Amino acid sequence: MTTPPRGLGRGLGALIPSSGAIAADAAPDSFASSTLEVSVTDIIPNPRQPRSLMDAGALAELAASIREHGLIQPLIVTRAQPTDRAPFQLIAGERRWRASQLAGLTVVPVVIKEATPQQSLELALVENIQRADLNALEEAHAFQQMVEEFGLLHEQIAARVGRSRVAVTNTLRLLRLAPAAQQALVDGTITEGHARALLGLDSPAAQEAALKVVNAKGLSVRETEELVRRLSGERLVSRSRPAPSPDLLALEERLRASLGTKVSLRSGARGKGSLVIHYYSPEELDALLNRLLDE
Repeated sequence: MTTPPRGLGRGLGALIPSSGAIAADAAPDSFASSTLEVSVTDIIPNPRQPRSLMDAGALAELAASIREHGLIQPLIVTRAQPTDRAPFQLIAGERRWRASQLAGLTVVPVVIKEATPQQSLELALVENIQRADLNALEEAHAFQQMVEEFGLLHEQIAARVGRSRVAVTNTLRLLRLAPAAQQALVDGTITEGHARALLGLDSPAAQEAALKVVNAKGLSVRETEELVRRLSGERLVSRSRPAPSPDLLALEERLRASLGTKVSLRSGARGKGSLVIHYYSPEELDALLNRLLDE
């Protein structure tokens, strides 16, 4: 069975025409599903492009490929505002556009799509997510822009980008990280699991202090969670208690991955134990309840 593409509607593939080309002076309405070639200087970047970092080495490699084989996949653009310095604005494909300029191309193939500012952001976000081109904070800022500029709920964002509502909420929570922790996440010195653990500390100063310990000692996610509980004054598990079994730890990790939030699983005597599921906002609690109750 073929899995349908994730993302907005039928996905980015729905914007690429199957055939045909049009003249540059054709009527605007004819641009909805046709391709043409335009000068690279007639295109300006998408101001709502969620991707803020582009690896120079990877960009050079793409430019070399384009120089050898040409730009195979057209860019997606929309008509720019009359006051803009170029007639077209990118919706998706900024990396290919920049690499095309490095490769020395003077014209590039484009699909012109009539799109609102909200659609421009959504399409750029979907393309980057499908290509796994965004780091977690870039996704978080794009989701926040969808909330603040367009009034979308977490559930609506999830439907547009092919994510669960819990995943969208957890990603947005990363914006509450202290600046140093955000940079560590971007640099890859900590993982998203570490970052979510640090969010258990309310103040930026406490998060940054914990981050220094995490980096200095190379703490795992689980050890970071224990550190956060200690710093926040929560009662820790008694040191005399036997270490959890590998099977219990594996089950705990499966639950965390499935629910998208921190899960604590404790085993006691006679087969008894406790399962604690953590949530960090009313929306996240609603999402967890819907998932657990299958509503």
